[in-house]
Amino acid sequence: MRHRKSGRKLGRKVGHRKSLMSNLASQLIQYKRIKTTDAKAKELRMFIEPLVTFAKQGDLHARRQVLRKIPHKEIVGILFKDIGPTYSDRDGGYTRIIKLGFRDNDRAPVSIIEFVDLAGVSLKEEPETTT
Repeated sequence: MRHRKSGRKLGRKVGHRKSLMSNLASQLIQYKRIKTTDAKAKELRMFIEPLVTFAKQGDLHARRQVLRKIPHKEIVGILFKDIGPTYSDRDGGYTRIIKLGFRDNDRAPVSIIEFVDLAGVSLKEEPETTT
């Protein structure tokens, strides 16, 4: 039974799931908005919100905690330099999920997940994740 167990398995084993979340979080930090399935977007929200809270702290221990989850120094640098200070006065709710409908080929529900209040930051071309 899975009583009181949080998180989705997403049809993957543990290592693949951790890698998927790390890669999706890296893409979200880099492009500020990505398009993915609803389940992955909801799971990514639970993964990225504590990382932004660490980025708001800005100290060395917080940076090392984030590097455990996302092992890319340049991506973590963007998180701590650009995104963390933007949300210094916000207590939570750093992301928004916008539902787009269904994908044509397999009818999977698709969403856009993006950071809120990043009007000053330029958005690069958004990638479409295929995982």
